[in-house]
Amino acid sequence: MTDDVRLRRGRGALGFSFFVQGVTFALLVTRIPAIQDRYGISDGLLPVFLAAVPVLAGVASVGTEHLVKRVAPSVVLRWAQPLVLLSLLGVGAGEQLWHVAVALGAFGLSVGALDASMNMLGVSLQREYGRSIMLGFHAAYSLGGILGASAAWYGAHAHLGLFVSYLPAVAVLLPLVLLGSRYYVDREDRAGLVGETEKGLGGGGFRLLLPLCLVMACAYIGDSTVANWSAKYLQDVLGSSEQTATVPYNVYMVTTLVGRAVGDLGVRRFGAVAVVRAGTLLAACGFAVVAAAPGVWVGMLGFTLLGIGLCVIVPQTFAAAGRLFPGASDTAVARLNIFNYVGFLIGSPLVGAIGDAWSYRGAMLVPMVLVLITLFHARSFGPREARYGVDHERRAGDRAVDVGRGGNGV
Repeated sequence: MTDDVRLRRGRGALGFSFFVQGVTFALLVTRIPAIQDRYGISDGLLPVFLAAVPVLAGVASVGTEHLVKRVAPSVVLRWAQPLVLLSLLGVGAGEQLWHVAVALGAFGLSVGALDASMNMLGVSLQREYGRSIMLGFHAAYSLGGILGASAAWYGAHAHLGLFVSYLPAVAVLLPLVLLGSRYYVDREDRAGLVGETEKGLGGGGFRLLLPLCLVMACAYIGDSTVANWSAKYLQDVLGSSEQTATVPYNVYMVTTLVGRAVGDLGVRRFGAVAVVRAGTLLAACGFAVVAAAPGVWVGMLGFTLLGIGLCVIVPQTFAAAGRLFPGASDTAVARLNIFNYVGFLIGSPLVGAIGDAWSYRGAMLVPMVLVLITLFHARSFGPREARYGVDHERRAGDRAVDVGRGGNGV
């Protein structure tokens, strides 16, 4: 098998894994009311169950950082993704409260390992390609999320039980991800980097990674704001109907998909720094439009801008971590991935508390300000040499093409 074919197959297999994860996560989160009803989870206990998933996922991401010092990220992903699918099925198969607690716990642990290992492989594969492809993987995730949410809507509309709703997806996707896992591509120089990887990020390494961690958390605060509050905002603040209130999140997901589908071209043409800055300004503008919207359709415009803007930040943050620590990219990605869950945990309660204490229009300005923090750290997304003055010999040892700017590749 030629190297080109190997990389193309690896890219396709990893893209499919991102797609499957999008389907799986959407099937879970969009049926939370049905899960609550099935197991009799009280309104007071529900936040505990929901918070446990990202907390356990963060723990698993830390564990994955150490696990990949012994086994390849492809091995972790090969086992984690089937466990995520089976955990989803377990959520729909139980009858007692402890059943769903165990299933959600397994889902959280396995999804943390999955998210970390998927992005590790994405970063290393992008390095092999020598050009930006990371946004394409996350576009596959967005597409999966749209299809998963649509399937969940059909299940709810047809009054299907959770197990019946989840079974077809798991039955179809599980054998396909097992088949696709044969083609995952780990970085070719992995064996020679074991010693460097075991050292982690080195002295002061986490301090260099911290700006990207902050950007990641702020991006997910913005994302969770849209996911959890867009419908309520449109209905309660802008006076839309219940049916119309469901539209903003769908619009957000579609624009996220479109933005990520074309985002790699923008990175190759203009560079990662320019794309991230533009995305940040668009996202902040979207929050401002939503906060000031006089009516429903202007609010829709704001959520559209949000989707286009926010969608580029997270994939480029992972890619930037890989460039910053080329010899320990797995460790950097695993630590960065924790702040995905930090943002998810903070975002919804923060906006809700400010909305209740002040106003929901004012609450929308908080994620706007937090997203703008990205502008102060935009240089972190640029070429490693330009930021840290790496000497000529180290530049020669790295790949000649900086994937933050683009270049020739497969």
